[in-house]
Amino acid sequence: MKKKRILVALSGGVDSSVVATLLKEEGNQVVGVYMKNWINEENILGECPWEEDLEDAKKVAELLGIEFRILDLTSIYRKKIVDAMLSDYQRGWVPNPDAWCNREIKFGVLLDYALEQGFDEIATGHYARKKVLKDGESQLLRGFDKEKDQSYFLALLKKEQLEKAIFPIGELKKSEVRKIAEKNRLPTAKKKDSQGICFIGKVKMKDFLAHFLPNKEGDILDIHGKFLGKHQGLHFYTLGQRKGHKIASPYDENPYIVVSKDKEKNQLILALEEENAKELYSSSANIGECSWLNFPKNKEIDVQIRYRSASVKAGIIFLEKTKKVKINFAEEQKALALGQVCAFYENEILLGGGIFQSIEYGKTFS
Repeated sequence: MKKKRILVALSGGVDSSVVATLLKEEGNQVVGVYMKNWINEENILGECPWEEDLEDAKKVAELLGIEFRILDLTSIYRKKIVDAMLSDYQRGWVPNPDAWCNREIKFGVLLDYALEQGFDEIATGHYARKKVLKDGESQLLRGFDKEKDQSYFLALLKKEQLEKAIFPIGELKKSEVRKIAEKNRLPTAKKKDSQGICFIGKVKMKDFLAHFLPNKEGDILDIHGKFLGKHQGLHFYTLGQRKGHKIASPYDENPYIVVSKDKEKNQLILALEEENAKELYSSSANIGECSWLNFPKNKEIDVQIRYRSASVKAGIIFLEKTKKVKINFAEEQKALALGQVCAFYENEILLGGGIFQSIEYGKTFS
């Protein structure tokens, strides 16, 4: 089999380090690249360990004896990911920057760069599997390690992006990845998994939003219209949130939770957990900006409404050709959020995904 020229996105973590190791062992011409996306020039509270990650990525490349490059994408990342994320929060949505980063940066800007530089494919450390069928069509499947499956974050990829992408550790468990790293004495073998907002680092979302978005004080009410207190901005809260609103419940085991955000009146609506059922549960949702890797064969599919949640059955109706669909859940779902990703599956196969644009509560869409 002809060996390929592959660009590996080296993040400075153990997963991408093992990806580069495996591809080199196969005899491919491997080049590592570190994407400098966010360096926290604003000095937001929290840790942004990009310098440490860069140094670790460089050490891995040196150990493997492969070429190493640094790609400065700070300007385009700010525009395509950070500014877009802040805009969504301002309108009361809860976006998923990780999913957009995969589509616009890793498999967008980076892939374009790779093809321009003559690479055959790009490789990342995602726990997902790619399968090429006899007819040449590609499918994206859930990662073999169900605890680490990251296919949900790839739901917005375009078909042409998947064609040039590979996921070498998708068939492995995390424990196996660690063993490979230790066997090859990679400097990232025992490094902890990164946490936080994509490449932004270990920054609390509330601190991040407070730095960029102005406070807009408003009333906090219960579902009966009773005044409970003041909030500093609707963008700080998500549906189903139990803590952080600073409104104490008179009942220890029945806390107040966020059930609605009235953007027009700038009001945050809370309910005692025992009385929130009809306020938080949804039967249907309209999903926009849909991207398809494969189209569904049936009118009923599996959908995943958030990372780490189990997939649920839902009927699908196409509203605007392939770009917008209506999802009717077999069972009502709790605390759906506008702006979040809805991933479409057929068993293990990721069909695609889109963004929650309107959600039906009872008989009302919001």
